[in-house]
Amino acid sequence: MKAFLNRRYHFSASHRLHAESLTDEQNRNTFGKCNNPFGHGHNYIATVRLSGPVDARTGMVANLADLDRFATDNLLGRYHLVNLNTLPEFEQVVPTTENLAIEVHRIFGGFTDAFLESVDVEETPNNSFTYVTPSI
Repeated sequence: MKAFLNRRYHFSASHRLHAESLTDEQNRNTFGKCNNPFGHGHNYIATVRLSGPVDARTGMVANLADLDRFATDNLLGRYHLVNLNTLPEFEQVVPTTENLAIEVHRIFGGFTDAFLESVDVEETPNNSFTYVTPSI
């Protein structure tokens, strides 16, 4: 029997959307106000969707305390109150929320107690981006 577990994590971070391969004018036209040289911030919500069998002994797909500890150490400790542009994973990649979702997926791929189905990162109440684990 397979069950799904969705867990949400909140963090605040800033970024500037700017591609070095574009001219300043192209960046302004492409990213608009998000190309502000001083950056801007978001209160992100990352939702992690895990699946697996329900453990007969515990009744859980994964231990939430273990998952929260993993998230604190690997997600929140890395991204909360940080300018995403300063991180190595965004040196060559524009820190869009699409790319952030891919990075959050990469992080939670290291949580091995359950299968990572997908990651959804909400940037604003109107914008969220989902990255789904590719089929094998």
